[in-house]
Amino acid sequence: MRHGHIACSQVSELEKFNLRRVVLDVVKPAGVSSIASLAEVIGGVTGVECVNITVEEVDSKTEGLLVTVEGQEIGFSALNEAIANCGSVVHSVDQVASGDRIIESVPVPLSRVRR
Repeated sequence: MRHGHIACSQVSELEKFNLRRVVLDVVKPAGVSSIASLAEVIGGVTGVECVNITVEEVDSKTEGLLVTVEGQEIGFSALNEAIANCGSVVHSVDQVASGDRIIESVPVPLSRVRR
């Protein structure tokens, strides 16, 4: 069984953690629902405190969305289900943050990467 493009095992594993931030690549059919209504539905998921949706790509049939969700103990199954109920599909999980606080990414200077 799969949830959109996310394997069941990945959904189950994500349920084990205190998710504080989840960044998702979501595909939404064009003209189905607005990103504002999708954000409202996602905002109603247990543990979600804020939602940010950015349209990354648009073609005649779909919109590629970058969905960032932050909160406390975000229920990933409920989040995935809320997105599916709006007619959209989670294509990939691009970032997760878990624990007592969120660590922001720190850019590494290129000189350190090329060693």
